[in-house]
Amino acid sequence: MNPTPLPPICGSEAEITAIVQEQTPIYRSKTWNINQISAAFACALHMHQPTIPAGENDALISNLQYMFEHLQEGDNHNAAPFAWCYQRMGEFIPELVNQGCHPRIMLDYSGNLLWGLQQMGREDILDSLKNLTKSPYSDCVEWLGTMWSHAVVPSTPIPDLKLHILAWQHQFRAIFGTEALKRVKGFSPPEMHLPNHPDTLFEYIKALKECGYRWLLVQEHSVERLDGSPLDRDDKYVPNCLIARNCQGQEISMIALIKTQGSDTKLVAQMQPYHEAKTRSRRTLGNVNLPSCVTQIADGENGGVMMNEYPRDFHPVWHQIKGNGQENNGVVGLNGTEYLELLESAGVKPEDYPVCQAVQQHRIWQELGDDVNPEKVKGVLIQLKEKDPNFHLDGASWTNDLSWVKGYENVLEPMHHLSALFHQKYDALVAQDSTVTQQEDYQQALLYVLLLETSCFRYWGQGTWTDYAKMLYERGIEILHD
Repeated sequence: MNPTPLPPICGSEAEITAIVQEQTPIYRSKTWNINQISAAFACALHMHQPTIPAGENDALISNLQYMFEHLQEGDNHNAAPFAWCYQRMGEFIPELVNQGCHPRIMLDYSGNLLWGLQQMGREDILDSLKNLTKSPYSDCVEWLGTMWSHAVVPSTPIPDLKLHILAWQHQFRAIFGTEALKRVKGFSPPEMHLPNHPDTLFEYIKALKECGYRWLLVQEHSVERLDGSPLDRDDKYVPNCLIARNCQGQEISMIALIKTQGSDTKLVAQMQPYHEAKTRSRRTLGNVNLPSCVTQIADGENGGVMMNEYPRDFHPVWHQIKGNGQENNGVVGLNGTEYLELLESAGVKPEDYPVCQAVQQHRIWQELGDDVNPEKVKGVLIQLKEKDPNFHLDGASWTNDLSWVKGYENVLEPMHHLSALFHQKYDALVAQDSTVTQQEDYQQALLYVLLLETSCFRYWGQGTWTDYAKMLYERGIEILHD
């Protein structure tokens, strides 16, 4: 096995934390008049390619590279269209801006994908994306943070949550620079997965806030009101306050933008959020009358509609709404942080937002009342599972028919074992000397911990993908035992 050059995933933790904690407004330009916006829509594109041990001598390579090198296998003939999908916003946005439009899009690229593009030498794609972080395009495109290697949060060891979040910030900054990283304030969770175990959700939100994030994208059926009821229809179109309470009774909160249900790629590809926004009316939060916002995310490359129909349907919308929110009343496209800052500038306060929590948590708190401690929570969870076989704390996602836990013990157990060994070896060392994260042995070990937690090794079922996971686990063990 040839050694693989390491991606920039650690080593500058204190510096990056200081950078991302700056809370100055991102959208300083006064593009919109909030009183002339009837409603808004916000769309995000999720892009990901896993890292797999399938290169020469089983070297780590991007799955996209593997697709290019094995075009006759399965759907690998889509390699070139996929690569264009990763690049094309770098073409679409400048075209529309030059035509006097105000396009908006949020982009979520996994750390794996960004590293893979570097490994492949696809500077054409990266340069096209870098251009979008510069004026006059930086207000049009909002980058969203995510877990570095597309790890689904509920089945990721709690100590690794912040490692993934920071690793992505390291990777993004290395490519796009410090000023671009300062603007990343929204977070897009892989598979839209929201943990509902009290401690996992609490630590997740805590890590996001420590890493400078202001808001989180969540799927509507992954949250509930405090009494267990589903969200009211109108409340799905305004920011919500997501409350997380741990087994010690501590609480923390974060703003959540709600992604509504539906066939995601088809909805976004055909610009359905825009058409739905035309049916929405303004509403009042606190004492402020404001526009609602239809929020949606989809894979940015998967499926015929995204590859073929999206380019056709994306452009006309921005010409139709060219003057809206400025000299004309009507629907506009906004990005998530832009929408929040627009509401805040109009006088909306965080306490004005509807409150929600992770799905099924009301059953825990109903049983406990105000007497919350770890032992009692543990007992209540056991009771609830005994009473109701459908009760679970696996979280909820946009692939709600797929469990990321059941049937994957052969991946999950090694994953947790490798993580435990990593923390056993390095946590005390890092606490004594923060520069340990700059050492090559630490970086190599962290890389394999993060890679093993990639969701793809479970999504595609047993077989080749779980074999990849086994290889990553064995290499990680070898590094940690050196």
